[in-house]
Amino acid sequence: MSRVQLALNVDDLEASIAFYTKLFGVGPAKVRPGYANFVVADPALKLVLLANPGAGGTLNHLGVEVESSSAVHAEIARLSGAGMFTEEEIGATCCFATQDKVWVTAPDAERWEVYTVLADSETFGAEPPAASGLDVGAVGDGGACCGSAGPGGEPQGTGENIGLPPK
Repeated sequence: MSRVQLALNVDDLEASIAFYTKLFGVGPAKVRPGYANFVVADPALKLVLLANPGAGGTLNHLGVEVESSSAVHAEIARLSGAGMFTEEEIGATCCFATQDKVWVTAPDAERWEVYTVLADSETFGAEPPAASGLDVGAVGDGGACCGSAGPGGEPQGTGENIGLPPK
């Protein structure tokens, strides 16, 4: 089964967890420092909350979670064949999970990922989150995981990190 993923920046992770638990009638499937995700059956949704103080209420990125690595590789081939730029991350650690994924960027610079989760991880990305445990934007130079803030503190996913002109 595939499901759409919606990743949101939030100012207050605990308040957002409480709100979305009430809204969807299900608690988070995973909570880590600066991060939570919900697996909602109806509607089929993977809701990801990323603590990015000051950016709350904004879209971080969008995605489609698929069942297997072969589905990700099929999407890489399909998207490449359609002439869409793809950025592959195979065996990458992101959002407290090891994943295979492919990224594409829409004309208005919103980032989409097609991914599968291979295993759970104790780290957010290539490096653990900041000691404060709340701001995923503080992740070090381990790469821009899931549209988190980059080294300069600016949120990724604007298109600039893959060579597209800024909006």
